[in-house]
Amino acid sequence: MNDTTSKPTLPDRLSINPASPHHVAEVFEHDIGIRLNGKERFDVEEYCISEGWVKIASPKALDRRGQPMLMKLKGTVEAFYS
Repeated sequence: MNDTTSKPTLPDRLSINPASPHHVAEVFEHDIGIRLNGKERFDVEEYCISEGWVKIASPKALDRRGQPMLMKLKGTVEAFYS
């Protein structure tokens, strides 16, 4: 029998941008949750557990390609499957 409930381990660093080298498509087949300093966040674009930061999109600022600028927030990062 094939076990379809097994989930891949969450990497130390993950990005939702498919163009990023830290994007892992298999992980996004499941719902992922991120906690920063004990508070669950729903706007995380990229995270790194070992360095303790998350990146979120700026509400107004855009880069030269028209993508939202990313702001880095530091603290204790926890990633989990929800």
